[in-house]
Amino acid sequence: MSGVDIPFVVCVSADVSVRERVVRRLDDVGPVVVCADLAELRAMLFPTVPLSADGAAPELPPVRCGDLVVDAGGHLVSWRGDPLALTRLERELLARLAGTPGAVWSYERIFGSVWGGAWLGDAAILHSAVKRLRRKLRAVSGGPQVQTVRGVGYRLAVPPG
Repeated sequence: MSGVDIPFVVCVSADVSVRERVVRRLDDVGPVVVCADLAELRAMLFPTVPLSADGAAPELPPVRCGDLVVDAGGHLVSWRGDPLALTRLERELLARLAGTPGAVWSYERIFGSVWGGAWLGDAAILHSAVKRLRRKLRAVSGGPQVQTVRGVGYRLAVPPG
């Protein structure tokens, strides 16, 4: 520890407008955790991974979207049979978007699914991950594209094979 105290704010409110006001007013203070109820807060603080009957984490099946194959469990991503070098976070993000191609994934849904927590109103970490993923996808000829839906989230566009 550096010995520097960083304020940590938790806001629990079912009212969306209250949560938005808290995030706006405390944005520059430090980390702000915002959730609708105590069950959501508990799930954020103490996430659980569902286990299979033998006690192991479940394997997710590979996601196929046209010529794109994302095998998060096998840590592999390929486009038209050629492997893509992606980080775990990039693979998980791409797997979510590829699971429902063309569908818009909101910031909240992406954070809940990929990071396992609630979106705190600051999408910088998500924008950064998408930027890195886009750079790697641009290097692939005719590859999929992550499209921005301004103010809402992202979707995946996969060219026809």
